[in-house]
Amino acid sequence: MQIQVRCGCGEAECPEWAVVEVQGVLQPQPCFSGRIQGLHIGRLCSTSSSPSSKGAYTFTVGYHELAGTRVTLKKPLLVMRKKKKNDGQGGPAAVELEVIGVIRHKILFKDRPKALISKPVVKEKKTLPAAATPSAVSPTS
Repeated sequence: MQIQVRCGCGEAECPEWAVVEVQGVLQPQPCFSGRIQGLHIGRLCSTSSSPSSKGAYTFTVGYHELAGTRVTLKKPLLVMRKKKKNDGQGGPAAVELEVIGVIRHKILFKDRPKALISKPVVKEKKTLPAAATPSAVSPTS
């Protein structure tokens, strides 16, 4: 069987995708029970000023923060969508793969996560100005 690969956007204009590589396992809570499509995992932020530079990234998942870097892949990968084409004669459908993106980089998080623990809020004592305190006020006769 022959599978055709089609890219309508051209080599220079294909959308850039990236792979996020995390060491370890991300476990969703039991209430999701296998329904992870569209699940919000965390927040990915770039800490560098320009997207083309080899920048640093942070990935916050719950109360954990991971620090990562952008790494260029040795061989680029294609992101494809499978399409079936019917020839209209009732025969077997031909399969065509459409290129929807190119992956040239991955964001690698190889260190252990840092725990994000907030400090308790310290309440300040309210003090009265010196003129309003009873000892500073002189009795009048």
